[in-house]
Amino acid sequence: MAITRQPLAQVTRQLVATATGKVPADTVIQGGKVVNVFTGEILFWDIAIKEDRIAIVGDVNHTIGPSTKVIDASGYYLSPGFLDGHVHVESSMVTVTQFARAVIPLGTTGIFMDPHEIANVLGMEGVRLMVEEGMQLPLKVLTTMPSCVPSAPGFEDAGAAFGPEEIATAMQWPGICGLGEMMSFPGVLAGDPQVHGELKATLEAGKPITGHYSMPGDFQGVAAYTAAGIRSDHEAVLKEDALNRLRLGMYTKMREGSAWHDVAATVKSLTETGIDSRRAVLVSDDVHPETLLTTGHLNHVVRKAISEGLNPIRAIQAVTINAAECFRVDQELGAIAPGRFADILFIKDLAKVDINKVMIDGQIIASGGKLLVDLPTVTYPEVARSSVHLKEPLNPNHFRIVAPAESTSAQIRAMEIIEASVLTKHLLTELPVVDGRLEASVSMDLAKAAVVERHGKNESIGFGFVKGFGLQGGAVASTVAHDSHNLLIVGMNDEDMAIAGNALAESGGGMVAVRDGKVLALIPLPIAGLMSDRPVEEVAEQLAKVQQAWEDLGCSLVSPFMTMALLSLPVLPELRLTNRGLVDTIQFRFVDLLSQSGGRFL
Repeated sequence: MAITRQPLAQVTRQLVATATGKVPADTVIQGGKVVNVFTGEILFWDIAIKEDRIAIVGDVNHTIGPSTKVIDASGYYLSPGFLDGHVHVESSMVTVTQFARAVIPLGTTGIFMDPHEIANVLGMEGVRLMVEEGMQLPLKVLTTMPSCVPSAPGFEDAGAAFGPEEIATAMQWPGICGLGEMMSFPGVLAGDPQVHGELKATLEAGKPITGHYSMPGDFQGVAAYTAAGIRSDHEAVLKEDALNRLRLGMYTKMREGSAWHDVAATVKSLTETGIDSRRAVLVSDDVHPETLLTTGHLNHVVRKAISEGLNPIRAIQAVTINAAECFRVDQELGAIAPGRFADILFIKDLAKVDINKVMIDGQIIASGGKLLVDLPTVTYPEVARSSVHLKEPLNPNHFRIVAPAESTSAQIRAMEIIEASVLTKHLLTELPVVDGRLEASVSMDLAKAAVVERHGKNESIGFGFVKGFGLQGGAVASTVAHDSHNLLIVGMNDEDMAIAGNALAESGGGMVAVRDGKVLALIPLPIAGLMSDRPVEEVAEQLAKVQQAWEDLGCSLVSPFMTMALLSLPVLPELRLTNRGLVDTIQFRFVDLLSQSGGRFL
């Protein structure tokens, strides 16, 4: 399917000529009930389309000519196509093309992606590859330039580093619509020159800054953060935090992904107050392939918000005009109105978000949940497929932690996970010493964790313990480890941890589960260790086998790999692990694994 979109500035005369009846419309949609997202009304409007844009709405009989295609929309609500205001495509484990193939039939016609996963591995070249891929697709792919590469400088080692110069350069690229989530909120508040240099480069380019402020309950801090020109934020997980952001004028992105289920709490900022919802945006953030195939994408998020009491029209506003206004592209997207791209959903039941047909650029390209057009084939270069660099294979000695001399137990710091949440707790617990070493404990639900630098820089390894996975044995490993995407291994014994890490090094990255020296399941993700170019259905099938392996190892969490992948993200509360060690993300400082006396690593 060839994409030949022209800017509005180049087609104004043609659109007006059709709107005034001088030139016939290419397509007219009749008999539908239009969701007017500007006023919150349902209107009995017809729609006239010229090429890929809407020319006029209302009574459009004067635009019908002998060659005009007339579509009967009787029985349908007509909604603008859904826009995801914050998504990391890499989290779907497939390419942008395969992601588009999955989400277009579900009603998603545009995304604002933040490719900071691939940026942390492949740098500017990785971002460019995804931007260029997106520009070839019917899905409208707008990209925010990753801001925090790495997410926390000085606390981790990534495959690249971005600063104001890189941001200023990228702001001139086609397809870049703003700055990706500014995770370094401490840097913003402290006046860090590098951080504010990135903000300046974005503001001078006239583009919006997206945010990431992850400290619950901190009104003063988020207010100061907003003063830096940061326009939106997706890290509210409580009603009060969402309400504070709305009151401060931020676009508040309410997240419902595969593992982060925040809408039930955050939507209460609207349903329990009755406040204006035009700065509320529903987003997915991170969605695994099996979620796309079984639960949905934005159609599911909208349905969830409605089930929690949000009026269906307000919910649709939150994935259309609100998202478009957030990124200042509402002249192009987000509404069924003259001049906008003809991205229109044919919905049978508004409350159930029952989408039957999807039109993009004036063409019906999906019907009955099936894509009707072929998408281009994408091939990533070899540099993107060779990104796991270990000097030597791992062995069990790499993971042994020697306890303090002559001790029978040691007080350690552990990351305690919270199911379906991005947060962890900073736990202090007493761990028995076994043969002079600190080991994982099934009875205490404590697994050993290690983050191995995999970008070929310094081969450093950070060690920790994590509580809450319920593992009874074996080990799991992933090169999807936010945001530096080093090699993250969690296990109950050193031997299986080494085997898991080596399996991913050999496959070019991915996710694996191991027990008793045998690989139980593996998803190869050879593109930057993050994505596969295989069809989403195939990747979902591989993921299902890994999920089953997790269960066989004793874990029953929802999307455990996604929860695991955040253990290494040092910008989320309260305790995280990077290749440089444990990070107290409340105080933003390194802390020792042993909370009272020192240990050493072999």
